[in-house]
Amino acid sequence: MNTETSSAVYYLEQVCARYKIGEVAGMLGKAPKTITRWRTGETPPPPYLVPALQQMLNFGRKAPGGGDFTFIDLFAGIGGVRLGFQANGGRCIFTSEWNTWSQKTYVENFGDDHPIVGDIVPYEASDIPDHDVLLAGFPCQPFSIAGVSKKNALGRPHGFECTTQGTLFFDVARIIETKQPKAFLLENVKNLLSHDKGNTFRVILQVLRQELGYDVHYKVIDGQHFIPQHRERILIVGFREKTNFSWDNIQLPTTAPKLKTIFHPENGSEVAEEPYTTGAKAKVHSKYVLTDRLWAYLQAYAEKHRAAGNGFGFGLVTPDSVARTLSARYYKDGSEILVSRGTGKNPRRLTPRECARLMGFPDTFKIPVSDTQAYRQFGNSVIVPVMQEVARIMRPHVLALKEAEKAATLQTALVA
Repeated sequence: MNTETSSAVYYLEQVCARYKIGEVAGMLGKAPKTITRWRTGETPPPPYLVPALQQMLNFGRKAPGGGDFTFIDLFAGIGGVRLGFQANGGRCIFTSEWNTWSQKTYVENFGDDHPIVGDIVPYEASDIPDHDVLLAGFPCQPFSIAGVSKKNALGRPHGFECTTQGTLFFDVARIIETKQPKAFLLENVKNLLSHDKGNTFRVILQVLRQELGYDVHYKVIDGQHFIPQHRERILIVGFREKTNFSWDNIQLPTTAPKLKTIFHPENGSEVAEEPYTTGAKAKVHSKYVLTDRLWAYLQAYAEKHRAAGNGFGFGLVTPDSVARTLSARYYKDGSEILVSRGTGKNPRRLTPRECARLMGFPDTFKIPVSDTQAYRQFGNSVIVPVMQEVARIMRPHVLALKEAEKAATLQTALVA
């Protein structure tokens, strides 16, 4: 039994100890007999279930209003960063996300215990509640390779010169300056390091370290350690006081997963989820198969660029592959990740549920929007297990700073 399957078996037993078989089946969208077969060892549970099982174990662990620390979720998207920090004892008390479709998905999955603020730019930092940790995946388009290339072609500014998105980092900075959280986590594309010959990142570090006075650590992590997708992102962690935080404490899975762990099995072991899968065996809906016209176009496009010596083209994958980076444009033609259906057959796109799994979202995560919006949302999101692991190694330092602040407050009260 490989490491991925062992983890699934372990968490399944933990969940089954808490819930009835029927309840587990309902939450996972499986048949009760399938759960039984997994528990008896007749067939192994699929590794992609691990995030969902972990979420089920975390559900209800904290009473409403509880949590070991509080956090705010800026540029929240659909809540991928939030999931990672909630799994480590955090409680979200403020959310900002401007896209109405993302808001819909966010509320569907996290409820409406607090209103979602749209545009954070005009929002007064002083009106944001005090919090322990600030989370912000500030928009990456001004710094991404694709975003810079497109804006150069159109003669438009990028980076900090992009007034619509590039300056949003400074809105994060003004909130940090006003609220003085104990820690923060910022996430962006790897290209942020090299944008404008490194000047953009130097400005960011100068603001965080010298102007705001935080102890800052950064690292580029490839999500393919956790999920079958090559996706490099820079993570910037900061603490209000000096700590012994180290990226060396990150625990990377020993076995890199392959795409077969996120594909619909199409053998009846999962309940059909309309409109993604249909029928008794939950086969992938035919609408995800490329039309003859689109498939011919993509092949001709790839051949044209191969002849010109370029690397542009579609990415054809099999169950044993690791995918390219899922992008927000996936809804257009799905070209970066096309699933092979065998010789002589047109490939297909991933379904939105498979995209959710590819980003590490549990199967319990609800997708209340159209396929187009879902592809955009998952393509813009974060790798949930990466966020969960970063939250895990940040957690003890956040709690230590909370205890130190509490002790200092008590000492001040005693002296007074």
